[in-house]
Amino acid sequence: MQPPRSEPLVEVEHLTKRFPITRGVLQRKVGDVHAVEDATFTIYRGETLGLVGESGCGKSTTARVILKLLEPTSGTIRFDGTDITKLRWRQMRPLRREMQMVFQDPYSSLNPRQTVGTIIGAPFHIHHTEGSVKRRVEDLMNRVGLNPEHYNRYPHEFSGGQRQRIGVARALALSPKLIVCDEPVSALDVSIQAQILNLLLSLQRDFDLTYLFISHDLGVVRHVSTRIAVMYLGRIVELGAAADVYSNPRHPYTAALLSAVPKGEEGEVHRDRIVLTGDVPSPVDPPPGCAFHPRCPKARLVTGREDEVPESCRTDIPALAKVAADHAAACWYPLEPGERLRRVGEA
Repeated sequence: MQPPRSEPLVEVEHLTKRFPITRGVLQRKVGDVHAVEDATFTIYRGETLGLVGESGCGKSTTARVILKLLEPTSGTIRFDGTDITKLRWRQMRPLRREMQMVFQDPYSSLNPRQTVGTIIGAPFHIHHTEGSVKRRVEDLMNRVGLNPEHYNRYPHEFSGGQRQRIGVARALALSPKLIVCDEPVSALDVSIQAQILNLLLSLQRDFDLTYLFISHDLGVVRHVSTRIAVMYLGRIVELGAAADVYSNPRHPYTAALLSAVPKGEEGEVHRDRIVLTGDVPSPVDPPPGCAFHPRCPKARLVTGREDEVPESCRTDIPALAKVAADHAAACWYPLEPGERLRRVGEA
């Protein structure tokens, strides 16, 4: 899918979120968890921006800060032209109906003591909308592939895929402009994942929805996203059109992630497996310079030594810079199109 030529819906500039670490009875601050660092990106109307990365890299925190479920430490968030960064709870309430979320776990995200009708109908009651709530709920259930006759059933009477459809119906209730999908299919069987993904795509076409789609599954993100943002240790390291990122990754970390995706479709680009050494650094004490430099094979190719990387990688944080028409990477030595990422001494 090509990036849409439309106006921005969400504009995020230099977004940072840190969680304080305290110790002792007096709760003395001893440090911070660097969950999100200096994230800048835009989500355009009608598109799906896929946000990918390893577990713990800050994807879900980024989404929750954008929705103001968490307060940002610094940075700016604009939604539909309005700066919502410092809006208080009461000021945010009218905007809540414009932004909704589909959660990862369809088991824990639904109240087991409420019927499906009550769960899906809650947004109508909270925002005091007019009209028959039951009729609207039944219409939504029918739209997401649920039997309206099951209006009075409880969540435990449904399968995992059906429960996620309930979550989608609840998110869709108030006709939002933005829906954040936080790993919406990761807890489902593979056979059910395709059904939910197809449902989301169908709803996007019918209701002109905009998605922020979070996942660690690159195969899933590829088929639903217009553009892709890759995150590593709280920072966005690559951002571009989905086709460009998959065919010509420019950041070494993205190339390593893609090399781990099994070859599937006919004609898919074959990539040599890139095995990264070392562990992901702690977000409590991230390394100076480029956060990826302790594990980066490209940096070692630049110096020609397995135990040494360029000084710029060790000391300076690279900015997310344009490397192609609709493609940016945060790397001092980005990969060239078609470049094979190998190890020092490998032919």
